Amino acid sequence: MIIFNQANTERVEYMLEKLEIRGYTWWKDVMGQGSETGEPRMGTHTWPEMNSAAITMIPDEKVDILLEAVKRLDEINKEVGVRAFVWNIERTV
Repeated sequence: MIIFNQANTERVEYMLEKLEIRGYTWWKDVMGQGSETGEPRMGTHTWPEMNSAAITMIPDEKVDILLEAVKRLDEINKEVGVRAFVWNIERTV
């Protein structure tokens, strides 16, 4: 799962395309706040920015590649923010 400031939308789309990650689900207008230094993203007058989130299931061999790409993206502008989370999928139909 990748959660990111909407300012990073085109970069995340490009990253998924370059890594040939085709299957994903995308949510717009996701509210929240980073656990360490992140500003709230609430879509309000006080906190106008918003996040989006994308979830995908990828082969194990792509996980580290995707995490490294997310890390590089975050390092471009830490204030904008992007995070990735990984967990195992036990079953799917």
